[in-house]
Amino acid sequence: MSIASWRPALLLSAMMLSGFATAHAGDEFDLSPEQPARVHAAKNEAAIASIPKNFSFVTPGKFTVAISPGGPPLATYATDAKTVVGADPEYAGAIAESLGLELEIVPVAWIDWPLGLVSGKYDAVISNVGVTEQRKEKFDFSTYRKGLHGFFVKGDSAITSIKEPKDAAGLRIIVGAGTNQERILLKWSDEDTAAGLKPIELLYFDDEAASLLALQSGRADVIVQPHAQLVFIAARDKNIKRVGTLSAGWPDRSDVAITTRKGSGIADTLTIATNGLIKDGTYAKILDHWHLSEEALPASETNPPGLPKF
Repeated sequence: MSIASWRPALLLSAMMLSGFATAHAGDEFDLSPEQPARVHAAKNEAAIASIPKNFSFVTPGKFTVAISPGGPPLATYATDAKTVVGADPEYAGAIAESLGLELEIVPVAWIDWPLGLVSGKYDAVISNVGVTEQRKEKFDFSTYRKGLHGFFVKGDSAITSIKEPKDAAGLRIIVGAGTNQERILLKWSDEDTAAGLKPIELLYFDDEAASLLALQSGRADVIVQPHAQLVFIAARDKNIKRVGTLSAGWPDRSDVAITTRKGSGIADTLTIATNGLIKDGTYAKILDHWHLSEEALPASETNPPGLPKF
C-alpha cells in the first residue's frame, strides 16, 4: 500500500497529532542538555590497565566517540539543538569515566562514520551499529546491547503477544521496504503458509505519520520497527503498546556494539569496561533510564558472530 492512496487531509491530521505529542515526550524522556539524572560510572582499574601501550587516543585524556543523532531515545539533539543526548551518549560517557577519560562526542551523519573511524577522526563509534560479518572485515566490535525490533499494536488491540511465526499468521503488519525486519517477516510468512496458516500481509508506507495513522484507524494490526524507536513513540503518543520483540538476527541473536578500527587493540579494553558496568549495575541503570531494559546483554563480547552476508 502506498501513501498516495491516503487523502491529504488525513495525512496532515496525523502529522499534526504526532507533532503535538512530541511536546509531551519529556514526561518520560529528559531531552534537556543538562541531563541531571545522567548515570555516572566509577573508574575501572582493570579496564585502564588493559589499554594497549601502543594505542593512542585521538586527543590525550579524552575518549572521542562518533555518534549519529538519528532520533530518541538512542541519540538526538537536546532542546538546545546542539548537545547530543540519549542512551548511546550516556553509555559512552560511562565508558569514558570507566577509563578515567573525558568524553568528547563528535556528531556525524550515519553514512560518514566508517570513513571517519578508519581515518582516525575518533577512537570509537557508539551509535547503534550492529555486528555483521561484513563489517568485521574492517572493524572490531565490543557488544553492549541486543539488536531488537519491536512488535507494537494499538493501545486497545486484542493482540497480546507475538513471539513466533504462528502468532503473526494472518496479521496486517507495517514494515519498512528493504529492511532486515521485512526479510525476516517474509520468512515467517513462508513458515506460516507451509504450516497451513494464513500468510502475513505486509504493508508499506512512506513515513511514520502515515504508518501510525494506519494502525490507529484499523487499516493495520501491527507495526514493526527498531525497538528503541517504537519505545519512544509509545511514550510520546501513549496510544501504542509492545506485544513482542524480534531479534535482528532471527533466529539467532544480533548484537549492537562499540565499533573500533580493526586491529587497534582497544576492543578488548572496551569489552572489559562494559562488563564492569554490567557487574556493578551501572549498565542496567542506563538502559532503564532510557526505557531499553529489554535490550540488555548478560555480558559483553569482543567480535562475536555477526549477521551473515545476504
